[in-house]
Amino acid sequence: MAQLGLAAAAFVLSPQVAYAQFDGTPGSVNSGSGNSAYRGGDALASRLQAELAGGSKREGELRTFYAARQYRPLWIEGGEISGAADTLLRLADTARIDGLNRKALRVDDLLSALRRSNSGTPKDMARAELALSRTLAAYVQGTRIARDSGMSYQNSLLAPVVPSIGSALGTAAQADSLDAYLGEMRWMHPLYSQLRAALAERELDPAATQLVQLNLERARALPANPAPRYVLIDAAGASLSMYENGKVVDTMRVVVGKPSQPTPMIAGELSSAILNPYWNVPPDLVRDRIAYNVNTKGLGYLKTGGYQVLSDWSDNAKVVSPAKVDWRAVAAGTKEQRVRQLPGRANFMGKVKFTFPNNLGIYLHDTPDKALLKEDTRQASSGCVRLEDAARLGRWLFGRTLVPSRGAVEQTVALDQPVPVYITYLTAAPDKGRIVFREDTYDRDQTQLAVLRRADRTSR
Repeated sequence: MAQLGLAAAAFVLSPQVAYAQFDGTPGSVNSGSGNSAYRGGDALASRLQAELAGGSKREGELRTFYAARQYRPLWIEGGEISGAADTLLRLADTARIDGLNRKALRVDDLLSALRRSNSGTPKDMARAELALSRTLAAYVQGTRIARDSGMSYQNSLLAPVVPSIGSALGTAAQADSLDAYLGEMRWMHPLYSQLRAALAERELDPAATQLVQLNLERARALPANPAPRYVLIDAAGASLSMYENGKVVDTMRVVVGKPSQPTPMIAGELSSAILNPYWNVPPDLVRDRIAYNVNTKGLGYLKTGGYQVLSDWSDNAKVVSPAKVDWRAVAAGTKEQRVRQLPGRANFMGKVKFTFPNNLGIYLHDTPDKALLKEDTRQASSGCVRLEDAARLGRWLFGRTLVPSRGAVEQTVALDQPVPVYITYLTAAPDKGRIVFREDTYDRDQTQLAVLRRADRTSR
């Protein structure tokens, strides 16, 4: 994990900047009188085409990008290098925050090209243009490479991808404002760009800096905008956010896994709601709670609580008489017994659960017990996610209130279009320009920091 040795770069520029007095030191760009010797668009386009003739595969990708736009520059406006170049330099100068280095980003080459662009000749302007594009592509690709932060993707399409050079530049070129696109790091998830910006503005001790960088890796595991709508759950903050078109439109509290049964970092697709669900009691709760109560209170405990005893865990399991079960063996852990709770007011699943296919048995569900949702610390479930307002989430997902058919049990209502859901774990999170540090309830930080340090040593 790279240590933060941030050299502050303070750039104050007009929207368009001529590098007339650029001395090569980050933070020392001064707007001058403009590049009076600049020869015009046609000459620059011709020079760009000449500069890109031949070359490596990477240069070929650059050539394809510029050829598709008739060699129109991305960074030069009205004969001047635009202010977006300053924003890119600021990001490149602080790239150690992202675990990147200046050499990989060719920052020195970029600074040299910008100095020479003072001449205003098509040749020097073209080389500055290409240097900026090379650095941007390298920076986008470098920040998009997600190291193993513990996220499990149930579908490879849910994982972030590293764009090609052409894709990185093409997306930037389509932005309504290149400067804003860079400043907001729109190719990254908003949590990443917000947390990075907050770190860049502060000097923290090495331990705190490493913790923030670890959480940047967790945020890096989230695609920038995986779908028009998606759900993001932060297990460390015990909160759920609903995103539309890249913006948070609603939030709610949740209860997540207790330290002994942590909610995993996982990405899947919400596919359906199950109305009036059964609650299949986890085996450890059958052993520790159900069997204990049966042994101390009698079989009537099961009827009062609305519990059924089933023959096995298959889809075709049959209801069996609880009197035939050796509950002392169940309590001792020498026999496993399936128990489920019938739908009803006391049902632990509440009125609805939302499913997404995964191999860890995780889902989102209603709960009749709202008391825990009022607590500040809400890591108390067996791993699944209890919702503050399941009905509200259902309305957002389905566009209507979910009402079960009369007498229906385990009624499945499928979504027309699956909605991605990401469960992350941010022990350092952005909050209105600040960094909020949270308790590492699951004791993941030090283990994952050690893994990332080993990866850093191996990559050197």
